[in-house]
Amino acid sequence: MCVFGTRPEAVKLAPVVHALKESNKLEPIVVLTAQHREMLDQMMKWFAIEPDHDLNLMRHGQTLAELTGRVVKSVDELLSKDKPDLLLVQGDTTTVMAASMAAFYQQVPVGHVEAGLRTKDRYNPFPEEMARRQTSQIATLHFAPTPLAVENLKREGIVDNVYLTGNTVIDALLETSRRLHDTPVDTSLFGKIDFERFKVLLVTAHRRENWGESMDEIARALRQIADEFPDVQILYPIHKNPVVRRSIEPVFEGHDRLVTIEPLDYVPFVYAMQRSFLILTDSGGIQEEAPSLGKPVLVMRTNTERPEAVSAGAARLVGVKTKGIVDGARALIEAPENYRKMACAVNPFGDGKASERIVTAIEEFLSIKK
Repeated sequence: MCVFGTRPEAVKLAPVVHALKESNKLEPIVVLTAQHREMLDQMMKWFAIEPDHDLNLMRHGQTLAELTGRVVKSVDELLSKDKPDLLLVQGDTTTVMAASMAAFYQQVPVGHVEAGLRTKDRYNPFPEEMARRQTSQIATLHFAPTPLAVENLKREGIVDNVYLTGNTVIDALLETSRRLHDTPVDTSLFGKIDFERFKVLLVTAHRRENWGESMDEIARALRQIADEFPDVQILYPIHKNPVVRRSIEPVFEGHDRLVTIEPLDYVPFVYAMQRSFLILTDSGGIQEEAPSLGKPVLVMRTNTERPEAVSAGAARLVGVKTKGIVDGARALIEAPENYRKMACAVNPFGDGKASERIVTAIEEFLSIKK
């Protein structure tokens, strides 16, 4: 049983679901919690996956505690009905933690895709850091994307059934990039952005720990970059959360080269990544994807659970203060050699075959278990 609820989970589990369908030993049951309804539906259509169960648990204004309770109860009921041999989850969302808890109560083993990521700060990112830690304590199979993730698990005493697989996001990204050659993208989605005329800086920033003053600092930094470099446009597919919009929109107002648009589907977002000059983000997954496309990443956070990208030279941690963000962008815009070094860094997150390794490990585990 594959349970997921957000767009990143769908992107990263879709290749695994397809690999499971190709197995002659395994049968996937796809369950959606719909923690992110609209964005999740877009992914299901692109990757041609039909859910077996759609729990549709999202409620406007719900708390994390309310969502956790709904996921535990609903997944528990499904497990009692369908009786799967394994529950598979991906990442560090509330869906992941709560579904794993339900499986534990039913004594169903859990496989955790993208296991072992850590910042060692329980409130940053919040609530993801604690969600993945709790899931690691419950899981039986741990599919770690990098050697560092394996080491993180080892330091916590988790050494059995740990598999170094690479990250499935690379599987999904490489497939999508190939398909984009034959898939027209509606460029009107990008508003006034001109990828040919300008250096386009693609921005995503919405993390809960950045709400408030940090988001204000990010907004001021982006405005300063646009003011300083007339050959730069900034494209910001802005999160629907009004807390984020209150920080960004007033600062962007009236500037022709600061462009906010509605959140993009996965496919046009990959297109925008391909065409951008560099990416500024507080997202986790983009730190993994951008190096595969040869795009430098400036991480607007105080720490990251993906330090491999920083160590490889593909990403730089610039914090959430205006000066650090501006300095980081300036160093790449003004110095072509700095840019080339980051753009040519080796992606440490995988080779596009993580899903195959995960399915092989599941087949072996369940054959022994039976």
